[in-house]
Amino acid sequence: MKIAYNLKSSNERRNNQLKPEKTLPFGQLRTDHMFLMDYKDGEWENARIVPYSDFSISPGATVLHYAQSIFEGAKAFMHEDGEIYTFRFDKNAKRLNKSAGVLCMPEIPEDIQMKAVHALIDTDRLWFPVQQGASLYIRPFVFGTQDSLGVFPSSSYTFAVILSPSGPYYPQGFTSPIKLLITKKYHRAVPGGTGHVKASGNYAASLQAGEYAYKNGANQVLYLDHTNTYIDEAGSMNHFHISRNDSVVIPEFTDTVLRSITSESVIELQKRLQLDIVQKRVKVDDFISEIKNGDIKEAGGFGTAAVVSAVGEYLLEDGGKLTVGNGEVGEITKYIYDLYTGIQTGKYEAPEGWLQKVERNI
Repeated sequence: MKIAYNLKSSNERRNNQLKPEKTLPFGQLRTDHMFLMDYKDGEWENARIVPYSDFSISPGATVLHYAQSIFEGAKAFMHEDGEIYTFRFDKNAKRLNKSAGVLCMPEIPEDIQMKAVHALIDTDRLWFPVQQGASLYIRPFVFGTQDSLGVFPSSSYTFAVILSPSGPYYPQGFTSPIKLLITKKYHRAVPGGTGHVKASGNYAASLQAGEYAYKNGANQVLYLDHTNTYIDEAGSMNHFHISRNDSVVIPEFTDTVLRSITSESVIELQKRLQLDIVQKRVKVDDFISEIKNGDIKEAGGFGTAAVVSAVGEYLLEDGGKLTVGNGEVGEITKYIYDLYTGIQTGKYEAPEGWLQKVERNI
């Protein structure tokens, strides 16, 4: 793939390293440029890096009417050597293609996705935020552009990548546990649907549940399966809990649960963590009982944006409250967070292939 560069003039671009004085919000800031590539007549073409700007698409584009859109979320980190490294983006590229298959969209070769992301980061590397706990958030996405009101897959698409210099997902950061509302009213997905992929429509459907959680004093909801029997996901994260015997329990991946790359990575780190990590269906009634009797001492969520989020309290729809342990961040949760973020930032040695250096070509 040959990339065409149509960049801002030197006096319009950032010309010194971003060093924020205040903690950056998550996902609000943009860099100078974006990557674009088009699909038509059965081929991906016209790969280019251009100034970040609005799209011009047809009012009848399939993405606007039938939500034929998918996305990914990844991160890059600056290490002590001053170089930037992407973290496990190969996993994101694979998952994007899985999502594409489910939504009847064309796949994008993984090496092309990687080249696009690295070229864009190289172009805008001065936008990396030099700040404790900050990262360069990577958002690749694909959407249908055909002008048609018929309900069928688009014949044309745009693949785009944008970057966001970001601080922690939750403003309070890792040190303050969040609250989750266990809901039987709202459901994220049903068997046979799109719950196991990153379809944009899944997140539109979650907004009402999220607002419901906020109004009831929680940061997010804990979704159950469609029968209200088993735990599925925690908002936009995979859920986990830690038992009295120090085992880490992650709900089994089903077609209603997104396979979090963070969860998969933690599972792969099992020997290094020296923890027993198991996946199984978790009945919500058992979960509630075990919090009450102390058999569950820590809980939280795994996800790219927040990495590891400790849950200090669960709220019930009848007004009840469940405090996990002492309501603070637990020792094992912190241990997992410290190792994981240490690998991302280069403090600890990464497993082979987990980090990819962004080469300097601009």
